[in-house]
Amino acid sequence: MLKHAVKYRLKLYITDHTLRSRQALEQLRKLCEEQFPHEYELEVVDVLDHPDEALAQHILATPTVVRELPHPIRRIIGDLSDVDKVLAGLALHPAAAAGMGGK
Repeated sequence: MLKHAVKYRLKLYITDHTLRSRQALEQLRKLCEEQFPHEYELEVVDVLDHPDEALAQHILATPTVVRELPHPIRRIIGDLSDVDKVLAGLALHPAAAAGMGGK
């Protein structure tokens, strides 16, 4: 069975059960599905459940998104509602941009 090639590996660090964290997860999933469906992996890490990982990765605030692949690692902290800023901050390139048809 063929597996889709993963273009981006993202990790979202959150503090569970907060409105801000839930919004960040919803916004990031929506962005990924709309901009590059089937070309990403998203792992969610609750810093309260995994404080050692958060410490090792120097996560000081939530929500934080880390683009692990491709290298170099990029990160963005805080509000994810501005799609253009998230795409630029993480250096993500939408798959659909080339085929939009000149709008």
